[in-house]
Amino acid sequence: MTSPLDPALAARLKRNPDGLVCAVAQQRGTGEVLMVAWMDDEALHRTLTTRKATYYSRSRQSYWVKGETSGHTQHVHEVRLDCDGDTLLLVVDQVGAACHTGERTCFDADVLLRMED
Repeated sequence: MTSPLDPALAARLKRNPDGLVCAVAQQRGTGEVLMVAWMDDEALHRTLTTRKATYYSRSRQSYWVKGETSGHTQHVHEVRLDCDGDTLLLVVDQVGAACHTGERTCFDADVLLRMED
């Protein structure tokens, strides 16, 4: 299968056995971590060309644009690739809840270790 990405970028991606790369969404300006999802080459290509966060659903085996049905959109300002090539960071402006539970972030429910005073 041919990648829709620039060949130099495609060569740098380290995908899992399903062809996916982890994608972390972070709020622009605050650095708040909003959610984690998955992207394949096509989802990344769509995100880079539209600036609308597009992910790949492992359970539905289909693409989804964040907020397409809920209105809780992510406008993508930056996409960064980590030094190992196995994680993407999307710097976004989040409108509404990022989490499917209706919460602002997926990381506020279970704090396993708190910062010491």
